[in-house]
Amino acid sequence: MKNSFFKRSDQDLFKGTQTKLTMKYSGLLLLFLLLFIVVVYTLLYVVILRDQHRELEGLTRQETRIISDYLAESARNELRGLSSQELVLAGVDQFFYYVVDSNGNLVMGSETMPHMREELLALVAGWVPQRNQIREETLEVTFRERKLGGEQIDNPPASVNVRLMIDGSPLFYNDRFIGMIYIGKDISFAYQLFDWLLIVLIGLAILFAGVAILMSYMMSKKAMEPISTAFNRQKEFVGDASHELRTPLSVMLSSIDALEMTDGVEEDPFARKLLKNMKSEVKRMTGLVSDLLMLARADSGVVKQSHELIDLHVEARNVIESLTPHAEANRIVFHLHAPDEINVIGDRERIKQLLYILLDNAVKYSPDGGNVALTLSKEEREWRISVKDEGIGIHPDEQVRIFYRFYRSDKSRTRALGGHGLGLSIAKWIVDIHKGTISVESELNKGSTFTVNIPLDQVVSKARK
Repeated sequence: MKNSFFKRSDQDLFKGTQTKLTMKYSGLLLLFLLLFIVVVYTLLYVVILRDQHRELEGLTRQETRIISDYLAESARNELRGLSSQELVLAGVDQFFYYVVDSNGNLVMGSETMPHMREELLALVAGWVPQRNQIREETLEVTFRERKLGGEQIDNPPASVNVRLMIDGSPLFYNDRFIGMIYIGKDISFAYQLFDWLLIVLIGLAILFAGVAILMSYMMSKKAMEPISTAFNRQKEFVGDASHELRTPLSVMLSSIDALEMTDGVEEDPFARKLLKNMKSEVKRMTGLVSDLLMLARADSGVVKQSHELIDLHVEARNVIESLTPHAEANRIVFHLHAPDEINVIGDRERIKQLLYILLDNAVKYSPDGGNVALTLSKEEREWRISVKDEGIGIHPDEQVRIFYRFYRSDKSRTRALGGHGLGLSIAKWIVDIHKGTISVESELNKGSTFTVNIPLDQVVSKARK
């Protein structure tokens, strides 16, 4: 069965990077869009309200002049009896006007809602506005009449909030204060306009947000194309180079073995040491090439995965036996905790390789005289491998990255131990093709515990196909 995990992994990596780029591009575009909407809304808000201010101030000045001219023409020095005269004080959207004498008594006035006169008079009672001072008030208007702002209302609601802009001006006769005129203008339509404007701007924002995200996606996709191409070429090169290197390395290893059997090598310490070092390096290179070739095959989707019944306990003992000489050289002791028989279904060779990688890493990074514990268990829905060491530990910031290819947390130490940063990447691939998970818990200078959990049902069902 062909496996395409690494192909999916690469796709996920590129998709994740493209998604991040898309989010950054669209975030910038949306930020500018938001600033544009705020600026436009604020400017319109200020301009419209200032226009209403100017209209109300002009209306107040006009009606103040009408009253002043009337008093001058009739040679009246007081406002009493003014209501009986034929004065027309009315303006567009004028909700009310009141003229009061110097004692605050109402002389004349009119309002759109006569039943609200007391409430309206209470708003302006005793108010002497400063220069260019205009008030805004919100009133809950009840509809006893079918009229608002001079317009007929066919089906009025029980009540509605009306926004009023109120201005006032003192009245003088021969430089003597004789009263005040107050004018209220209905600006509810302006705030309705603001509400509709906000809805329109939000609608446009949603529309342009979609456009911005689409543009960002196209830009990020275009930016990722050369990176994806270069990455694919790199994978092809690694696969080709690994394949081509296997034969010369095998020849070199065979030649070194032949040289070791020649006469005189055993008696010459320098030649024996030289051949030993050469053999060790060739083996290390062979292991690296084998790992690279396997990853290259996995990338291309040509790695076959078999499913068979495995006694995990037996396989673990075999791996421990193969690593025992290496562990004993560093006085490291293996401890196996497992049932006498633990049967699971999986790829035998890959599971053995997984055990080897985890145990070999534990030995490499454990101090001389340390302990490495391998625990195997099987539960109702999954089986588990746990490898615990007493090594140097892994920094929390590096615990996610240790499963990346060629990543080494301590590069100098890893090189000294012969590592090349592919082991845990291969281990994760093996776990992933079995639909499992691998995690690490670690504390610096106290050791690490790698835990593998592989579900039983998914592997079994996959094996039956």
